Amino acid sequence: MMQANKATVIAGWVSLVSNLILTAIKVIVGFLFGSQVLIADGIHNAGDVIASAAALGSTIVARKPADREHPYGHGKAEVIGSAVVAVIMGLAALFIAFHSFEALLHPAAEASYIALIAAIVSFAWKQWLYFYCIRLGKKANSKSLIATAYDHLADVYASIAAVVGIGAALIGDKYDIAFLRYGDPAAGIIVAFLVLRLTYHMGRDAMDILMERNVSAEKLDSFMQLVRSVPEVKRIDRIRAREHGYYTIVDVRVGIPAQLSVQEGHDVSRKIKQIIMEHHNDVEEVMVHFNPWYESAGK
Repeated sequence: MMQANKATVIAGWVSLVSNLILTAIKVIVGFLFGSQVLIADGIHNAGDVIASAAALGSTIVARKPADREHPYGHGKAEVIGSAVVAVIMGLAALFIAFHSFEALLHPAAEASYIALIAAIVSFAWKQWLYFYCIRLGKKANSKSLIATAYDHLADVYASIAAVVGIGAALIGDKYDIAFLRYGDPAAGIIVAFLVLRLTYHMGRDAMDILMERNVSAEKLDSFMQLVRSVPEVKRIDRIRAREHGYYTIVDVRVGIPAQLSVQEGHDVSRKIKQIIMEHHNDVEEVMVHFNPWYESAGK
């Protein structure tokens, strides 16, 4: 777990530094060569710098051990970081859409090969960052790092659109095709839609966790099957589970034979916790409550 925590923090720093460099490249090249989609993508990247910083900070806080004020740990800090990333992405998408529509109302700027090269570099870089962060994020079940990965994916979409838009504009300039000259801002509008769509799904997932929505039915059924496999468990009265950032907390209420001693009940509780945690690495806490079960009554 310590190694996974260290890897997620390193990934957060890699994302932050990468976004700083790409922001500078896109904004400078975009302004120098009049590429609206590259400028918009650069501003989006500036928002990514803030998002990466928020994700990195929340990852560090989430890994802090439980304390007196936070007995369940700090895992939800990652979810808050994920929500911040979603909000920043949404604002960036609106910014891209506004400036792209505005560019359509003005004469098309001359396209540049240097702007095209910058967009291609951004695409390759962001594609690598996406695979890097999503792999580590899923391995460590880090909500903020997964959100950062999807933020990089949104940039991949933006870079593809920029390459297509700038390429279309270059073709329009070369062959004097008027509508192709507006490929740059038109691509920006497509980028805005894709980013907004991704933002919606990210924000919804973050809100589900903050509102303590139950885990998926499939995962809950897996927990039930594991609890039933403990011989002393005669009945499951209630089972709930919620994500707490990068880990899950399970709450189960079961019926066990009433004649069992306190020590025997304690041993059953330990069996339940052990079997769940052995089969689900993301579970860090299992709370078990016992109800008496009488064989004569059959309940």
